[in-house]
Amino acid sequence: MSQKRILVTGASGCIGHYLTEALIKETDHELYLLVRNPSKLQVDTNARLGINILQGDMQNIRQFADLLSTIDMAVLTATAWGGDQTFDINVVKTIELLELLDPERCQQVIYFSTASVLDRYNQPLKEAGEIGTDYIRSKYDCLHKISKLAIAPKITTVFPTLVLGGDANKPYSHLTSGIPEVTKYINLIRFLEADGSFHFIHGRDIATVVRYLIDHPGENEQPRRLVLGQTQLTATQAVQEVCVYLGKKIYFRIPVSLALANLIIVLFHIRMAAWDRFCMNYRHFTYEKAINPHSFDLPNYCATMSDVLKISGVEAAK
Repeated sequence: MSQKRILVTGASGCIGHYLTEALIKETDHELYLLVRNPSKLQVDTNARLGINILQGDMQNIRQFADLLSTIDMAVLTATAWGGDQTFDINVVKTIELLELLDPERCQQVIYFSTASVLDRYNQPLKEAGEIGTDYIRSKYDCLHKISKLAIAPKITTVFPTLVLGGDANKPYSHLTSGIPEVTKYINLIRFLEADGSFHFIHGRDIATVVRYLIDHPGENEQPRRLVLGQTQLTATQAVQEVCVYLGKKIYFRIPVSLALANLIIVLFHIRMAAWDRFCMNYRHFTYEKAINPHSFDLPNYCATMSDVLKISGVEAAK
């Protein structure tokens, strides 16, 4: 495959690190890595020629206008998770960046959204746009706005489910950093049964999928929407797999009903945001045709709960 000029935003984030590492080691593409603080980028940017660090911020994206017009592919992982700048970065500046790309030259944009904005049939979830957190509402808004751009047919939107990842040289995802703590409560959790289901995906597996997508742009100039996740797990399956890994036996299970949860909230005057309450009632965060490396006959790095625990540094029972 011919050499491309590839822009990566958010290169110093959790997903950005895995993606950047893969692009440096496995391709000879010319890379342009946008980071606010280059010291946070823990990959070897001197590993080969063609690795360019762009020190800057999404809020000042126009300063790179001349470069953006020459980009062949863009991978947009940069995001604001909350705060005053959330809508400006996740919507206004993201749209501005997309408009600075040349729709005639740029072959593909891989835009990172979140599976939280979709329902179980991979359609926009209206509650996400109405009562979601600032982060989720901004992603919902941007999803609608990018469909109207000139470059829209070239956009592949990916929707990661629960993201795992992080190690000594990469920032940990919010989920991974909490896993060792959760296992401390397995002696209690193993006897509770909750109704719910979910997908997860590791940053390294996301990088594998994105590498494949870079080499295989969408055909017929049609936008693509892909949910990224391993095979769905029920909460019951997840707890059972954790117990097997840790050598814990389950003698009985007490169903934790939604009615009981709501009663506890009322009795103890627990304050819940509208989105949190919606999530508690919704429970099954599953999607049609979730994509992972196995979907393209590529090896999965983290496909099971045992993999999750091992990668997160939790020791298995001997």
